[in-house]
Amino acid sequence: MPDLDFRIEGAEVLEYAVVPTILFKLRVENLDGEPVRSVSLNAQVRIAAAQRHYERSEQGRLLELFGEPDGWGKTLGSLLWTHTVVQVPPFSGSTVVDMPITCTYDLEVVAARYFHALEGGDVPLEFLFSGTVFYAGEGGRLQVARISWEKEAEFRMPVRLWKDTMEHYFPNSAWLRLRRDAFDRLYDYKVHMGLPTWEAAVESLLRASEEEVER
Repeated sequence: MPDLDFRIEGAEVLEYAVVPTILFKLRVENLDGEPVRSVSLNAQVRIAAAQRHYERSEQGRLLELFGEPDGWGKTLGSLLWTHTVVQVPPFSGSTVVDMPITCTYDLEVVAARYFHALEGGDVPLEFLFSGTVFYAGEGGRLQVARISWEKEAEFRMPVRLWKDTMEHYFPNSAWLRLRRDAFDRLYDYKVHMGLPTWEAAVESLLRASEEEVER
């Protein structure tokens, strides 16, 4: 029965896609050496947040997720990023396949809020694999075996890669989701003040708030 091993060899921005996507290069190796017909691979991707250092400015942006830094020994844990499925074609020995991971700039999503808060360095990622492997048994008969969740891989993804992905798909932009009633109030303000863009409406409100604070 095949004994599969997994390793992430790199990652890059997928240039053309409907949604922001990072393309991970996944090496799949059969340690037993027999030909593999195909693999239906499930991957859970987690952020090992406790395995990196955080600058003071980053700590401030992460208060919503982990609370005060003094308590991070208890609150700073692993975060789920996403799940994905990869179909691996036939191979002998080892092969490298593309594993696309879609991203979001919706800051209501915990993983997006975490990535957005970081300034530089790497993000320690954990890939947990399971799925089904199809291979030829005795006499060439098709055999099926399960891949356990014990199969894992680690990769330190540069923070710059996530930011470059967002910049590629949303140049010089960020997304903010509002409740419908809050949006309607902002829309009415924009129209009433004769402001040409949403940026102008938000900047006008910020200036008014700053002036109020200074009084």
